[in-house]
Amino acid sequence: MTKEAKKVEEKVVSPEIVKDKESFELRLAEVRAAQKELAKLNQEQVDKIFLAAATAANQARIPLAKMAHEETGMGVVEDKVIKNHFASEYIYNAYKNDKTCGVIEEDKAFGFKKIAEPIGVLGAVIPTTNPTSTAIFKILISLKTRNAIMISPHPRAKKSTIEAAKIVHEAAVKAGAPRGCVAWIDEPSLELTNLLMAEADTILATGGPGMVKSAYSSGKPAIGVGAGNVPAILDESCDVKMAVSSVIMSKSFDNGMICASEQSVIVPEKLYDEVKKEFIYRGAYVLNKDEADKIRKIILNEAGAVNAKIVGQRPCTIGKMAGINVPESARIMIAEVDEVEFVEPFAHEKLSPILAMYKYKTFDEAVYKAERLVEQGGYGHTSALYVDTVRHPEKVDQFTNALKTCRLIINSPSSQGGIGDLYNFKLKPSLTLGCGSWGGNAVSENVGIKHLINIKTVAERRENMLWFRAPEKVYFKKGCMGVAMKEFKEVMNKKRAFIVTDSFLYKNGYTKTITDLLDEMGIVTTTFYNVAPDPTLACAKEGAEAMRAFEPDLIIAVGGGSAMDAGKIMWVLYEHPEVDFQDLAMRFMDIRKRVYTFPKMGEKAYFCAVPTSAGTGSEVTPFAVITDQDTGIKYPLADYELMPNMAIIDADYMMQMPKGLTAASGIDALTHALEAYVSMLRTEPADGMALQAGKAIFNYLPRAYNDGPHDPEAREKMALASTMAGMAFANAFLGVCHSMAHKLGAFHHIPHGIANALLICEVIKYNCCEAPAKMGTFPQYKYPDTIQRYAEFASFCGITGNTDKEKVDNLIKAIEDLKAKLNIPKTIKEFGVDEAKFLETLDEMTEQAFDDQCTGANPRYPLMSEIKDMYLKVYYGK
Repeated sequence: MTKEAKKVEEKVVSPEIVKDKESFELRLAEVRAAQKELAKLNQEQVDKIFLAAATAANQARIPLAKMAHEETGMGVVEDKVIKNHFASEYIYNAYKNDKTCGVIEEDKAFGFKKIAEPIGVLGAVIPTTNPTSTAIFKILISLKTRNAIMISPHPRAKKSTIEAAKIVHEAAVKAGAPRGCVAWIDEPSLELTNLLMAEADTILATGGPGMVKSAYSSGKPAIGVGAGNVPAILDESCDVKMAVSSVIMSKSFDNGMICASEQSVIVPEKLYDEVKKEFIYRGAYVLNKDEADKIRKIILNEAGAVNAKIVGQRPCTIGKMAGINVPESARIMIAEVDEVEFVEPFAHEKLSPILAMYKYKTFDEAVYKAERLVEQGGYGHTSALYVDTVRHPEKVDQFTNALKTCRLIINSPSSQGGIGDLYNFKLKPSLTLGCGSWGGNAVSENVGIKHLINIKTVAERRENMLWFRAPEKVYFKKGCMGVAMKEFKEVMNKKRAFIVTDSFLYKNGYTKTITDLLDEMGIVTTTFYNVAPDPTLACAKEGAEAMRAFEPDLIIAVGGGSAMDAGKIMWVLYEHPEVDFQDLAMRFMDIRKRVYTFPKMGEKAYFCAVPTSAGTGSEVTPFAVITDQDTGIKYPLADYELMPNMAIIDADYMMQMPKGLTAASGIDALTHALEAYVSMLRTEPADGMALQAGKAIFNYLPRAYNDGPHDPEAREKMALASTMAGMAFANAFLGVCHSMAHKLGAFHHIPHGIANALLICEVIKYNCCEAPAKMGTFPQYKYPDTIQRYAEFASFCGITGNTDKEKVDNLIKAIEDLKAKLNIPKTIKEFGVDEAKFLETLDEMTEQAFDDQCTGANPRYPLMSEIKDMYLKVYYGK
């Protein structure tokens, strides 16, 4: 708003007429004041005003049509009556039940609602071609949305436009609208129109390309429309009588002034004579060559735009202008032409009952000609096709895909079809037809009330739906293998089992018990035992190839995490050889919203995991860690499709675990429990599993380490603790300790459990910060609380302290004491990693750890510099 308008805002003194800048500013201030009052109305009040305004416009449809015709000398009175009727009745009917005040959408469960607010003051530019119907339309949708509107009429149609505005305004005021909510410029000029566009809150621009361009260049939001140059293709399969009658109805309506009316008709060679004959029969006048040449000369003005003198005139009147005799009875005139380029005047938008008619041999040629006509003068507007849609849907598709128009009208007159709701039932009725970016417009659909509302969106904080997922069957207890495996035959009727393991377990008979049981059940077996401690993608591909040759319906992975992880990847590649590993490894923030969707598993083979070490938890998790043999990068893959169908946890298979593996896998399980308990994604069921696992590990891991082969209770308790910790992190996920451990293993070949053991205490210290630089992003995680969480974990495990801080300190001491009992090195340097090599790889390790899938669930979101600092502290022990 200008300074002049602000001065009068407090005390509005309405001028008699708006004819200059001063009177304009006074009227605009009045309009703004009225809009503030209008914005206070509720839906019931608005709907009452909307009804009264639409009714008044409808009742005045005939006198307004007469007035518009008399003033402009364009069009047909009776057709203008229909347009006024449409602008009032159809617009009211389309929006009478729509909510435009207050809350228009709400979902209480999700804490979400949308509130409709008015834009403010709309500046509406009205064309000379539709001076009353367009004014009625724009005023009605403004009132429905609680926007005030100020109109700039076309100078050659100002009386009829202002009269329409007055009628609707008075009816609205009588129904409760504030006076001044509808206003107009009495003496329109370019200066005042530009002023309106500069000071309105949004512009509704209908008119020529120059005016629409000015609206978009005004610096204010503008809803404008583009030029129409509608081509209509008649397919060989069309109903000729219907097609011709529809084109004539559309093209003759108001003497062709609707921008959605056909400008060209493209006719198949096989039907050309029949179509031409039908056009003549239905009242079209087909120009001969000389007559066409004469009309061609008056279609455009010197600037190459349509000649204003022919706009909306009858065919006989246009004929007289060109010096030819066209019958008074002619409804439209047709010129038979070949050229679709704009050097041909008949190829332009003509806004008159002049139609170009083209001939084509193939449907491809017809589509090409329609494309060219649209590209040169009607981008984004409207196109039409007459075709048998049942027999030739492919032609509808070809037409739809090729034409860059926002309205594609099928088997309907394009004028009446394009404005909506007359020949179709989902296209919103409108007298302002957006052309999208193709036509240089902001809107690509029929303009309606939704374009005149500001939406306030209220989004309350809500916690995401959580889950607890585990294999469908988990068997545990020392000696349970034989009973559990009976299901493969008795319940599932499996026939071919593929065993995945490593060479050590195979050669030492760990799989023989299993294959013997399967043999007894008549299930054919084969064993793949080429899994290395850090399984590679090449290994997984080799195993998958063996699976494809064997065609198992049962896969059993036997071993530690390596065998189970490799088995999972083999399973995926066996069932879905088309998958790309990089897609499987794609990172995600939320597993439910990941970009890549894992393929459905289990359609070829049932997957069973049998752990022989107590730590990895892979038998009950959706995780698999695989190494790219070419780059050395370790990829932790995660998706619930990777969850085994069955897990059999039998401590008999763990009794002979060597001390080093017992220590590494035991601390790995403790790290799983600790990271799951403080994870942002933690849940109560996962919490319970993590606490029970942690307590058991502190109690039984030293016994399993010192006397595992002779302490079946310790082995069984550690087996179950490992599985519970696995279930915990399968649902709560892990944290930055695992991210960093994955990279230590990849770059420096530190066993995974040992890597976690080296890092976990430093990570606990790092996470225990009440004001971290970055906090994890998840709605359940409301504020940093890891000190309390670690303290709870410590208490449950029997570790005491007078304060939470003291409990955490004692937890760290207890872990260090446990590591000492297990003879785990204290630092990376002590493990034997060369200092120069460590420092050389530090930056790359840091970046890869930051990008690791586990990092996102850490409660303190780590900066790369912080990860690097932790690596250095753990390397040197400082």
